[in-house]
Amino acid sequence: MTEAVVSHPHFISLEGGEGAGKTSALAAIRDLLQARGFEVVVTREPGGTPLAERIRELLLNAKDEPLAPETELLLMFASRAQHVREVVRPALQRGAFVLSDRFTDSSYAYQGDGRGLDKAWIEALERRAVGLKPGLTLLLDLDVREGRARTAGRDLWPDRIESEQDDFFERVREGFRRRAAAELQRFRVIDAAQSPAQVAAAVSAAVSQWLDAPK
Repeated sequence: MTEAVVSHPHFISLEGGEGAGKTSALAAIRDLLQARGFEVVVTREPGGTPLAERIRELLLNAKDEPLAPETELLLMFASRAQHVREVVRPALQRGAFVLSDRFTDSSYAYQGDGRGLDKAWIEALERRAVGLKPGLTLLLDLDVREGRARTAGRDLWPDRIESEQDDFFERVREGFRRRAAAELQRFRVIDAAQSPAQVAAAVSAAVSQWLDAPK
């Protein structure tokens, strides 16, 4: 177990609410990094390993029994601990860039702000089970109603998180925005109301500026 949370310069995460366009933004970042000659490992949370993907199914399957917020948080961190040990750290140790669709910031926003769980508990789990955070986090910020409109009809059977009401997602959005405001050096906030091409250009510019900045 670790008691420190260390930022890694080759670790980039992408955060945002429903319908923010993370998939196309991830592709743009991956292409930029590969064009610069870097090995890039693209992964996601919850998930990223066979075991973590099975935990993802438990977390998101709306047909299962309701999950207590505490159960949801602990499953998230179980998945994350496996993901970090099996995928993230090995890739960083060999010099690759890791690009993750969500990381621990999502637990603060979804389980902390959305579910109302004690953030001191989340901080303790982050220290003890993860010990790692991205050097750069891109937050795709989008109005909740617009995001829900974008995802309407996308899935015939929305998962358990997607089935939440707007007030839940409003709390999540505000949680992300507060974290971004508190960590200006790590976060870059991108206006996700733009077209996909504009969002891709904005995230690419942000990553380029971050890579080229003196470390």
